[in-house]
Amino acid sequence: MKYLFSLSAFLILFVSNAQNDFHTRSGIVPSMAPFYHGVASGDPLSDRVIIWTRLTTDDSVDPNATLQVNWRMATDVDMINIVATGVTSTNALRDYTVKVDVTGLMPNKCYYYDFSFNNTNSIVGRTKTAPTGLADSLRFAVVSCSDYENGFYNAYSSIAHRNDIDAVLHLGDYIYEYEAAAGAGGRLTEPANETISLTDYRTRYSHYRLDKDLRDLHQQHPMIAIWDDHESANNSWTGGAENHQPATEGPWSVRLASSKQAYFEWMPIRENSSDTDRIYRTIKYSDLLNFYMLDTRLEGREEQVSATSSALNDPNRTIMGTTQFDWLKNELVNSTAKWNIIGQQVMMAPLKALGVPLNTDQWDGYPAERDKLFNFLLDSNIQNVVVLTGDIHTSWANDLPTSNYNSSTGAGSVGVEYVVTSVTSSSTQLGVPSQVISLANPHIKWSDLTKKGYLILDVNQQRTQGDWWLCNTIAESNPTVSLGAKFYVNNQERFLRSASSEASRLGVPCEQAAFVDPSAGIKSNTSDLVWIGAYPNPFEKDITIQYNASKASKLTVSVYTLDGKKLKQFQVAASQGLNYVKIDGDDLRSGSYQIIIGDGKNNNTKRIVKI
Repeated sequence: MKYLFSLSAFLILFVSNAQNDFHTRSGIVPSMAPFYHGVASGDPLSDRVIIWTRLTTDDSVDPNATLQVNWRMATDVDMINIVATGVTSTNALRDYTVKVDVTGLMPNKCYYYDFSFNNTNSIVGRTKTAPTGLADSLRFAVVSCSDYENGFYNAYSSIAHRNDIDAVLHLGDYIYEYEAAAGAGGRLTEPANETISLTDYRTRYSHYRLDKDLRDLHQQHPMIAIWDDHESANNSWTGGAENHQPATEGPWSVRLASSKQAYFEWMPIRENSSDTDRIYRTIKYSDLLNFYMLDTRLEGREEQVSATSSALNDPNRTIMGTTQFDWLKNELVNSTAKWNIIGQQVMMAPLKALGVPLNTDQWDGYPAERDKLFNFLLDSNIQNVVVLTGDIHTSWANDLPTSNYNSSTGAGSVGVEYVVTSVTSSSTQLGVPSQVISLANPHIKWSDLTKKGYLILDVNQQRTQGDWWLCNTIAESNPTVSLGAKFYVNNQERFLRSASSEASRLGVPCEQAAFVDPSAGIKSNTSDLVWIGAYPNPFEKDITIQYNASKASKLTVSVYTLDGKKLKQFQVAASQGLNYVKIDGDDLRSGSYQIIIGDGKNNNTKRIVKI
């Protein structure tokens, strides 16, 4: 039996029954031990998909040990018809994250998977492989820019409960590196300092991934992700970043390597065996579409310049780098897909006022390379080019104009661009009246500069349509969304048209995996503590302990030698949910120690090693 999917028919009235306590501050669900961070999948191909989890070890595990984790893949949500199994390993060097590329799968099929350790299973995740042949309809959710502190992940919750999409595309700024500052509803992230070291980035990912709505999203849908700047530092480029000061924060190369390592550990992305830093790649969905996921941030970007700089129009300035640009051209020339969809970080269409670019961190800061790309698309007759963009926390529907663009007919456009707003990240005023923007940029067909949400990209043989679904609020937990603008591009056309209604899709829905019951979450009547991580362990100088407290309380932190000698002791104020404490180990000799955190009645012990 087939069903007609229409979000307004089954989702717009969806309201979560979870209490805000489970959204305000990330925390564990005790019943999920030892897989508190849930499960995730990503980079689906027609015969394989990445599955991911993270194992949270207890105090009985040797920090130097390599641990064996079992995994299963089934065709049913009850995990009865098992089609693949295996054993993989993890250890402290990977922050106990687990990633498996499961092969030998069937195309265009829903699968369910889980992990086990010491005879304890994770929650069940759902994923889906890409189709082959002549698929007639595909649908994707597109998101970007999810600052944890700036609001509740209502967009993620809305997408998690949809049952009509093939995958989620995340266009970057999955985490933010800034130091903590309490935001919406008291949401506060860890660590409190700006993320600079590998320990900092790992702790920040751990905190984000324990958010209920983000965990639900990953559990229900495969993700195709790329990074932008905040996974490392604001306005980053190959040689540095606006938000990096080498004099006080160390070499950029060290920070960048740490940020990339944590990203590959914590994200369900397929790693390139020959170039471990590379995220640009092609994801093929039958003959209907190819996704070309780019890296316009760290692969080959030269440093940003001002709008009045003499270097702005340098013909050799690059945002992609020569190697990636040549790769993209080769992929496009050899494409057999009907639709060529480019997923990337920053706005490609011009955005100017009085002839001056408003943001040179975008492609406007690299106009010569944009011209080269546009000329290539036309000269090579590359059809049906759709660009997906994040980064600027606002929504835009754009044609991609050449110098002879006609806004009335769309002639002179090389393709179209859908810019998705942020999940939560704040919008900044452009400082220019909207009327001026419209007059100076007739290729911009619509924009919304305030609302948060996501885009649904619906692709079929005749057209590609983008529908913006906008959150009612991010100031509190409320996943209700409403339909915003709707634009489509026809097959063999290069410009946008306004749609009269939301896209609809015929298809057979996959049964959803069972969501975790929030009532199994943090209890207020117990003082149990749970270790989440010790970073790094073994350590050289200091160590960060991340733990979960079931209620706000005063705790004592003690450091002992293995034979019971107390070396340090101090008190900390723990909040309900996730907490962390940094311990200075400069005065500790090389060897093993015990850290005890507790309130006198309930204590938790972790073995640590200084090298």
